[in-house]
Amino acid sequence: MHARNALHAHHHDHDHHGHDHHAHGVSADADRRYLTLALLLLTGYMALEVVAGIIASSLALISDAGHMLTDVAAIGLALVAMHLARRPADGHYTFGFKRAEILSAQANGITLLLLSGWFIIEAVFRLVDPPQVEGRWVFFVALAGIVVNLLAVWIMSKANRRSLNVEGSFQHILTDLYAFIATAVAGAVIWATGWNRVDALAALVVAGLMLRAGYGLVRDSGRVFLEAAPRDLHPAAISEAILAMPHVNRLDDLHVWEVTSEMPALSAHVLVSHEVDCHDTRREIEHMLKQHFGITHTTLQTDHCAEGEPTEAAPCAFGRGHVHEHA
Repeated sequence: MHARNALHAHHHDHDHHGHDHHAHGVSADADRRYLTLALLLLTGYMALEVVAGIIASSLALISDAGHMLTDVAAIGLALVAMHLARRPADGHYTFGFKRAEILSAQANGITLLLLSGWFIIEAVFRLVDPPQVEGRWVFFVALAGIVVNLLAVWIMSKANRRSLNVEGSFQHILTDLYAFIATAVAGAVIWATGWNRVDALAALVVAGLMLRAGYGLVRDSGRVFLEAAPRDLHPAAISEAILAMPHVNRLDDLHVWEVTSEMPALSAHVLVSHEVDCHDTRREIEHMLKQHFGITHTTLQTDHCAEGEPTEAAPCAFGRGHVHEHA
């Protein structure tokens, strides 16, 4: 029977592993400031656009305002999720609330999909029976919206977009920018020609953009919840790299997943040659994973191969090594 406690080493390398969420130099506090500033900017303009859309009888403007409402809700939810993610691990939540940000991103994506469906249905009705639309109102309000969203996109581009939570908010705002451009074109056409159906066509463009952004967020957040390997990490390549290391004879139960954005994790069972210190080999593997793949949260069980049986495990005979329990 293997001495599992002596063999199962949980290594986190805490000096490096502050989860490295802002390795590119953007702090969590800076992210919160950028999101708060964008939230205030968009909330103010959204209220103005709702009034303008009602006055102009423009579905394109109202759909833009509806999308802006999701922008505001997305940023507010992102800020709450960032606050929750800072809470330390406690009790049954051994990873803390790191995935609150992924929940936020998924909620943003689902909201975009639902709204896009509603705007598509409404736009079809308006194509059949178009109301009278004030093209001049639509054009100038959309132009102002382009300016506001350009400013919001610039603010959000400074935040850490490698965070799926922040990226979800950014995609909301970027989609809204494209929607305002489509709406401005529609307003100009209506103003110049009086062809009111173009307002519904612009709303369909907005809905299509929302579908695309929403699908991307649901897909990416779903990968995290299903514990798929991060897109930039390939388990086959990691397996080859580990097996190529000196004294490694066999690799079993390799799992690579993502706890939250920029927090990849790995666990595996490694069999090493019986004549080497399995804990030294484990540390070498951990160092390689950190340097070549950016994985700092590793759980490696290292066993010796039984002498004469290179694929059979035997207890490590070189001491306990470092054992670290999850908080």
